[in-house]
Amino acid sequence: MEPRLNLFTNPVTGKFFKYINSAGKVVTDSTLPAATQELVKIRASQINGCAMCTDMHTKDATAAGETAQRLNLVATWREAKVFSEAERAALELTEQGTRIADAAGGVPDEVWANAAKHYDEDQLAALVGLIALINAYNRVNVIVQQPAGDYQPGMFD
Repeated sequence: MEPRLNLFTNPVTGKFFKYINSAGKVVTDSTLPAATQELVKIRASQINGCAMCTDMHTKDATAAGETAQRLNLVATWREAKVFSEAERAALELTEQGTRIADAAGGVPDEVWANAAKHYDEDQLAALVGLIALINAYNRVNVIVQQPAGDYQPGMFD
């Protein structure tokens, strides 16, 4: 499978990703737990059908020490006992924020309030930024049909 557009050699996408990656560094450097960040990226990528990001973030999470059991259960986190209450709140906010067009009123207040019980204001800001950012990456990759499977952890560092 070949992508419709080579994101790695096109000068416009090169500039675009320079700036979007800079935004990602703000989130990465925040106090939002790294494991939570990877779970959020994986869940949004699953919802959006982004094979490239799902491949990348499951491999990055594995390299960072995440267990196969937790990674295998991200899509069914509601029924899984392996996630903390804080992680569950982040996953719910991720789903609501990713499926924003499906909800007539946007993200429900109770979903936000639950996340706010577990994360301080800076972590909530990072979580909102991360959800927006991974959705942008997902959309680019899905639009160009970016193939997955070849990613190696650290390859884009």
